[in-house]
Amino acid sequence: MGRSLLVTSSVVSVNCSIARSKGAVVIKRAQLSRKKLLLQLSWILLSRKTLESAFMSLRSLVPAVLLAILSGVLVNVAAADTVNLKYMGMSKSRTYFSVNGRKDYTGLMSDSYDNQLSPRESWSATMTPFLAGIAKSMFGSSMTLDYKAAGLIFKSMMKDNLTVSQAQWAIWGLFSTNAQNTRQFAAVGGATIDATYLALAQTAPKNYYNGLYLFTPLGAKVGSGPMEFLGYSCSTVPEPGSLTLLGTGLLGLALAIRFKVAKS
Repeated sequence: MGRSLLVTSSVVSVNCSIARSKGAVVIKRAQLSRKKLLLQLSWILLSRKTLESAFMSLRSLVPAVLLAILSGVLVNVAAADTVNLKYMGMSKSRTYFSVNGRKDYTGLMSDSYDNQLSPRESWSATMTPFLAGIAKSMFGSSMTLDYKAAGLIFKSMMKDNLTVSQAQWAIWGLFSTNAQNTRQFAAVGGATIDATYLALAQTAPKNYYNGLYLFTPLGAKVGSGPMEFLGYSCSTVPEPGSLTLLGTGLLGLALAIRFKVAKS
C-alpha cells in the first residue's frame, strides 16, 4: 500500500515536471512569438516611416522639377530664331523690312554705322530677345551698357521724346567713332544724348526691354556684311494702327545716307 502511494506520488511528480516543462516551452514559444510580432510591427512602422519620408522627399522635389521644366520652356522661348530679313525700301523718310516674307513690314533701327545695306537686299539673321541677344551680338557683351542705352534711346524715340534722326545718330555714335566724327552726329547733339542714356542704362530694370529684339546678321562682323538692327518684331510692336503696319519710321533720313545701291 505504501509502495503504491510512493509510485503514484512519483508518477504525479514526473507528470508535474513534464507539465511544467511543456508550460515553459509554451511560454517561451509565446515570448518568441511576441518578439517576432514586435519585430514585424517595428518593421512595418519603419517601412511606413520610410515610405512617408520618401513621399515627403518626392513632394519636395516636385517644385524643383516643375521649376526645371519651366526654366527649360523659358530658355526655349528666349532662344534665338534664324529669320530672313529683306530691306523693302524707304517712303516718306520711313524704312521698311520684311521678316520671313511677311507683308506687315517691320521698322528696325541700325546700330552698326560701319556696315552696309543695299536696297532690296536680303540676308539671314538671328532674332533674339534684346538682353539675351547681347552676348552673341555683333559688338559683343563688352558693349552691354551701350546696347542697353541703345534700347532706351529706341524706346524714347517711340514715345516721341527724340526724333528719328536724333535716335539713329545717337545709337550709331554708341558703337562707332566714325559716326561720332560726322557733322550729323554733332548737329543732333549725339554726344549729350548718349551720355544721358548711358547713365540711365546703369539702373534701368530688365523688364523695360521686354518686347525688343536684336537682329544680328549671320557671319557679319563690324565693318563687313549687313547691318545689325534692333527693334520690335511684327507681333510685338506696341503702337496701334498705321504705326504697326508701316513700321514707325525707325530709320528716317539719317539712315538713308548709309544705304549703298549694289553695283552690278
